[in-house]
Amino acid sequence: MTFNLDRDLVFFDLEATGLQVMRDRIIQIGMIKYFKDGRPPEEMEQLINPGFVPIQPDAMKVHGITPQDLKNKPTFDQVAQKIFNFIGDADLSGYNAARFDIPMLMEEFARVGINWEIDQRRIIDVQRIFYKMEPRTLEAAHRFYCGSEMQNAHDALADVRATINVFKGQLEMYKEQDFKDKEGEIIEAPIRNDMQALHDFTNDLNYIDVTQKLKRDSEGNVVFAFGKHMNKKAVDVLKEEPNYFDWILNKEFSVQVKNALRKIKEGKEQ
Repeated sequence: MTFNLDRDLVFFDLEATGLQVMRDRIIQIGMIKYFKDGRPPEEMEQLINPGFVPIQPDAMKVHGITPQDLKNKPTFDQVAQKIFNFIGDADLSGYNAARFDIPMLMEEFARVGINWEIDQRRIIDVQRIFYKMEPRTLEAAHRFYCGSEMQNAHDALADVRATINVFKGQLEMYKEQDFKDKEGEIIEAPIRNDMQALHDFTNDLNYIDVTQKLKRDSEGNVVFAFGKHMNKKAVDVLKEEPNYFDWILNKEFSVQVKNALRKIKEGKEQ
């Protein structure tokens, strides 16, 4: 397919030290530029040394880029102009680009004094096309798994019946299908008539609370999953900044979070 372009269009993707747009840094950028005049597309890929910002373990598990891979690579300020020039005045596209890739690249440009304007560019987020055209509603799920329209949508009991029908449809559709996770590990037939297996598959068991503010690290320690103490052990934060615990206990955090921190304060958890 040939894109119908009246401006150049750059598809791009970033890998980063983590998911915090303001705090984390780009460690890899890949771009493919399509030209409105029909020239063959051009590609650019660059590994980038993030300097003093460490790569978060969870991020490293996803992209597999290590500090050693970046040891002799240029810093962002050394390649910023090259990236800026490659993009030029092009429109932008990517997967989840509007929420992550574009704002993160804007922050990196700003740190090195480059004013990267996007107000006059068109942004085509492929993820948003996917979500809008394949809605994740109960009605859409019933149509997909059951092959029929649900009746009395948004009546509580009707919604429960529809959910049960969808669940049965999922168990039937996926009963012999394996799943490949982000790390490439194969889980054999996780969607089966086994409630423990389904619980394990549908929940991130590293997180302690449903709001995902606390989780366990690889050694089983409770660590913060948000804010200025991201990935720090809660017991260490308690020693260094006990007022931080008090702040959380007096703010609108979930009961799960507060109970977990109380246990740590009482020495019942670590």
